[in-house]
Amino acid sequence: MGSALPQALILATSPVLLNERKKLTVPTLTEPALLNRVPTGLLIGGQWREASDGGTFEVHDPATGEVIVTLASATSDDAVAALDAADAAQASWARTAPRVRAEILRRAFDLVTERAEDFALLMTLEMGKPLAESRGEVTYGAEFLRWFSEETVRDYGRYLTTPEGRTRSWSSTNPSGPACSSRRGTSRWRWPPARSPTRSPLAAPWSSSPQSSPR
Repeated sequence: MGSALPQALILATSPVLLNERKKLTVPTLTEPALLNRVPTGLLIGGQWREASDGGTFEVHDPATGEVIVTLASATSDDAVAALDAADAAQASWARTAPRVRAEILRRAFDLVTERAEDFALLMTLEMGKPLAESRGEVTYGAEFLRWFSEETVRDYGRYLTTPEGRTRSWSSTNPSGPACSSRRGTSRWRWPPARSPTRSPLAAPWSSSPQSSPR
């Protein structure tokens, strides 16, 4: 897996595949229409809500300094609520058949691909990077969903002879609990539900790209 994944991501950003992806994207919304469709609350337990203390923060256009949207600012109580929700969903998610989990991740990949232009525009508006670079990053990030949707049904475990040669051992992977992702690096496209397909996800968006991380 380690050697194949980078190759898959390189292929995902190739000019040929990018051209094919453009055929799948829906028409891009105008900037005001797109911003109006961005949820401004916190997604916890499948429901959008305001911050527990009502707090908010502003997202600025780095090119003009203009406020483009105001979003809910999560508190520590909200973080605990999100963790509780992920923990409550963990057992049923772990029992879900690999094929079903794979189809859910694949559907997520399809939806991100269909809305690639909207995600790219959001990223450019809130970060100021060139639109072409944003498009490439959306394609790169979506590929994690497709890759792990395919790997979900290949969780075979291992059956091998022990070093002394007298016995054989069997190892398998099992979900240990919710997967948490809090981005503080250079990329907002890290997918806890994709990279941990048997764990319920808990994600905190990167502060400089809260709209496209991803929503």
